[in-house]
Formats: sequence, C-alpha cells, structure tokens
Amino acid sequence: MKLNIINVLTFICTVFILYLLFWPVSINPVSWKSPESKGYTGAFEKNNRLSGMEYLSIEEYEEPEHIVFRERWLYAATKTGAIIRVREDGTGLQEIANTKGRPLGFDFDNEGSIIVADPLYGNHGGLLKISNYEDGDGDIDLLTDTVEEKPLNFIDAVVVSNNGTIYFTDASQRTKAKEIGDVGRAGEIDILENRSTGRVLEYNPATKKTRVLMKDISFANGIALSTDEKYLLINETGKYRVWKLNLETNQTLSTKEESEFAEVLIDNLPGLPDNLMRGNDGRFWIGLIMPRNDFLEFSSDKPLLRKMAMRLPAKMLPKGAGYSHVIAINESGEVLEDMQSDSIPYMNITGVTETEDALFFHHLNDMNAIGLLKNEDLGF
Repeated sequence: MKLNIINVLTFICTVFILYLLFWPVSINPVSWKSPESKGYTGAFEKNNRLSGMEYLSIEEYEEPEHIVFRERWLYAATKTGAIIRVREDGTGLQEIANTKGRPLGFDFDNEGSIIVADPLYGNHGGLLKISNYEDGDGDIDLLTDTVEEKPLNFIDAVVVSNNGTIYFTDASQRTKAKEIGDVGRAGEIDILENRSTGRVLEYNPATKKTRVLMKDISFANGIALSTDEKYLLINETGKYRVWKLNLETNQTLSTKEESEFAEVLIDNLPGLPDNLMRGNDGRFWIGLIMPRNDFLEFSSDKPLLRKMAMRLPAKMLPKGAGYSHVIAINESGEVLEDMQSDSIPYMNITGVTETEDALFFHHLNDMNAIGLLKNEDLGF
C-alpha cells in the first residue's frame, strides 16, 4: 500500500514537472541582464510621506488609472470604460462618456476634446477622440488603430502638444490586450516575456497619419512632454527606467542604443514606473506601481524559468508585493521628491496629478476613491 502511494506521488510529480517544462504557452521570453537593485537607499530611502493621504469618493466607479485636471475638474478613466469627472472637493460627480473598453492614458486637445488610449476598445483597441461630452454622453471617434498597416495591440498613454500633435505609446506589439481582456494581466505577461516590442508613436490630426518615433521598448508606458515641448519623457516599465527623446529627429530611434536624440534619463528605479505626469515647478511625477520583483530579477537571464512561471495559474504568477510609492524628477533626471508608505490601503499607485492645491493619486486598487494630499501640508 505504501509503495502504491509513493508510485502515485512520483507519477504526479513527474507529470507536473513535464507540464512546467513543455506545456505550450503564448510567450517566448528572452534573456536580458537586469541591473542589480539598490533597493530603498539614497534618494529612495524608506519614508512615510504618503501616510496622511485623504480620500475623495467616486461612488461606484473603480480603479481611476489615469487622472487629468482641467478647468477645476478632475477627469478620471475607470475600470468599466467610464470616463468621469468630479470637482476637487468631491462634488459634481458625473460620467461623461463610456468607451465600453478600458481607457488608460488620456489628454485634452486644443478644442477641449478628450484624446484617449483604450487597448480594449473595438476589435483591438485604439486612439479615440471624445467630444460633446458636457451632457454626459460624449461622441466617440476612432482616430487610429494601426501603424504601417498593422494593428496597435496595446495602446497605453497619451499626451497632446500645444500644436495639436498627439504622442502616444503602444506598450507591446506582441501582447494583445484585447484578446487577454485584462490590461493588468496583459502587462504582467509582456513584462514576463520582456521582448521589448513597445513603441512611441506620433499621430498628426491634420494628415491623419501615424508614425513610429521610438521602438524596442520593454512595455512602453507613461509619457509626458518637456516644458518647452522639444522632448518626450517615456517610462520603460519592464526595465525600470525613463527615456528622454528629442523630437527634432526624423528617425525612428531604438532603445538598443543611446544616441544624441535618445538617452536614459534615470534608470535602476526601485519599482516599476507606470504613469508619467508633468507637475509644477519642474516636477515630473511617476507612479511606481509595485516594487521590483525578486523572481524577475533572478530570472532575467533565465528565460526558461519565466516560461515555466507562465504555466502557473494567474494568481500564482510571481509579482511584487503591494506598496505605495511615487517620485518626482526633473528634466535632468534628478529625484526631487520621494513619497512612500507601507501602511496605507491605497497601493498600486499608477501616477500623480498635481494642481495648485493638492496631489491626486491614480491607482489600480479596489477602492472607489481618489487619494489626495494637500500641497500646503507637503510644503509645495
């Protein structure tokens, strides 16, 4: 009897090992060398500056992943496809449009229309324009969902210049967010694979043409224009760094090699950079959605291990623990502000929107609220 139990257990273990080694998966990870994490030291020394956070209710709406402040309104993109707005004091909450997808980054053009990146819209996501939204039922138009006659599979972040040019990111050419149906899960898969197929793109509203400005990015995420609008700052989430791209070039640049037009502004961050927002007094705010992942660090040059991890159930996929952390840098990559907490419920912060009066925090929590800290309490 004892021998039979041992045989059964041996068989089960053998099947499980064979499953981990050979079961077909959708990713094909590559080897890369992750920089050794310095942890929470230097400019990122642990602190509790987020501990006084207050919360502004948004009722039934969840996960305000991106927030933009305009004309005394806070606009937020939420989990169910709704774009809402609310006053800074929490009054006047209103749903102004619903893409029926998952809007992520967005910005306003010169006419007041909302330009939205939605990777779950329509067949495979797209860059959208929402107008006539004052009555709560905005008109939605698709600006583009292709480049070079190929679909954009994971459109992510948007910023609009003063001359109307739209810059946006396509986080990955391989990971199809619409097929997966969950942008968080899709992001985890792409970073696990780390084939660096993300891009930065430009859409010209006058010509209706889209072109690629930068490629080979490991999950191209948040994007912001410099104060003089001569440069773009881009978060490369999968490699814990931020790029600075000179817009005067007509070339399609690559992260594989720095040049006079593209340089790493800051690297080896202690967490995964998500949204990137220009604030006041030269600050650019970055949400570090979660800390560095020990498994990803160890397996960066071991693609077989990452392929095996992909065969685990989604809930068992190795990921960093929840933590609350945002930073602000300047256009030279110097860290101006570092704000953390390991004790507040408001984790997975994706970004920060700064107004004259407060900081408002984007997030992917279950909380139906927008976190805020008043500038006067921070000394800004």
